[in-house]
Amino acid sequence: MLSELTKAIASINTPADWVGIRAVKETSSTRYVRDGLPQNNGKSFTNGAMLEVLVDGCVGYAAVNSLQVESLEEAAQIAYQQAVAAKKWWIHPFQEGQSRPKVVGQYTSPFVKPLDSLTSGEINDLLIRICHTLKVSDKILQTVANLNTVEKETWFVSSNGSEVYQKFMFLNTHYGATAQDGAIVQQRSDNGLSAQSYQGGLELFTTADLWERVHRIGEQVIELLTAEECPTTKTNLVLAPDQMMLQIHESVGHPLEIDRILGDERNYAGGSFVKKSDFGNLVYGSPLMNITFNPTVPGEVASYGFDDTGAIANREYLIKEGILQRGLGGLESQIRADIPGVACARACAWNRPPIDRMGNLNLEPGQASFDEIIAGVEHGVYMESNRSWSIDDQRYKFQFGCEYAKLIENGKLTKTLRNPNYRATTPEFWGSLINVGNASTWKIYGTPFCGKGEPNQAIWVGHGSPVSVFANIEVFGGGS
Repeated sequence: MLSELTKAIASINTPADWVGIRAVKETSSTRYVRDGLPQNNGKSFTNGAMLEVLVDGCVGYAAVNSLQVESLEEAAQIAYQQAVAAKKWWIHPFQEGQSRPKVVGQYTSPFVKPLDSLTSGEINDLLIRICHTLKVSDKILQTVANLNTVEKETWFVSSNGSEVYQKFMFLNTHYGATAQDGAIVQQRSDNGLSAQSYQGGLELFTTADLWERVHRIGEQVIELLTAEECPTTKTNLVLAPDQMMLQIHESVGHPLEIDRILGDERNYAGGSFVKKSDFGNLVYGSPLMNITFNPTVPGEVASYGFDDTGAIANREYLIKEGILQRGLGGLESQIRADIPGVACARACAWNRPPIDRMGNLNLEPGQASFDEIIAGVEHGVYMESNRSWSIDDQRYKFQFGCEYAKLIENGKLTKTLRNPNYRATTPEFWGSLINVGNASTWKIYGTPFCGKGEPNQAIWVGHGSPVSVFANIEVFGGGS
């Protein structure tokens, strides 16, 4: 494919200063079972290409659902006309070598079992069995189990010699149960909605701990029916990695996107409390806060070798010892804002242009084991698995709810609590970080549902984190 696209680039007759082609082939499948009954067995395939051109500092785009040379040529001409028309209203002139440097390389997701190593029938049988295993009591009203897979290949070539091939294998699962006792309704899932999102093969579905996880979901949702309401108080808050995923995503990932800071997303996804002058200066959190952009973690769902403009993806500190270092912006945003960024210009499909997106954002581990963390808390609440979230359009004030909690008394986990919630502001919250778990507490989760852009682009992102402790946080129950 690379050689065919390179020939197509050479044959495109346009006076553009630079031409790029990003071709994509994607096959996805969805298997969904509710209460042991299959609801959806779907498979889809799509392919096409995005043509980009650079004309006198302006970028133009055009997408086409054909990889024939004639179709690519026509799309290039449309992209050229768009770039020429945009020159009257340009925001910033770009140079070819800055925003689209020459790159050559490849990347492939790690996997053991191919995504087609089980038949649809075998997958359905397992999902049905999961639903039956979740129903540990007649008080469980509903059980769900689903598996989604995506196999995606991308080719990127350019008129200045870029040749990049990447192959991705994505998988996410979701298992959940809802239980009721009178007026009390509770839900429990496998670390939150579709949090089990990774790169890899079906070995991530048929894991050694699958049935242990499924049985625990059923037991805990019944446990929550008789649990006490989470108290309303200010106390130490201990968050598990599956809730830290959402915390990092909403209060670090989105506010650091450079296009939001520049105002590009203001009318749709909002802006950011972060200003351009904050980079290198803003105390974002306590000295224990070390957040990296890391597309090199094997199996984390947003790992890749190159972003969708061809920029080489490397691990970089966004926040180091609490101080803001870099933004989440690709080469074009970095040039516009004069802010250091990362290789994160990504597109969800062949018919979308790449925009600034978070990838793998991880809180780096500290020194404490889980037992040491809990033993160091005289009083507090430990929470797992996101249930709800609300954050303002500047990513400053937020309120999050979790599925499951435990009271911490005198350094020990004691009572189970239901309807746990907490609220804070972003700088206040991260400034209260007082302890960070070690590598044994560090876990990776992700989501396929991060939405942004007009037209909307839903993209896969990953977040790794240890168990973490925050001091003097307002927590409250569902009845407050």
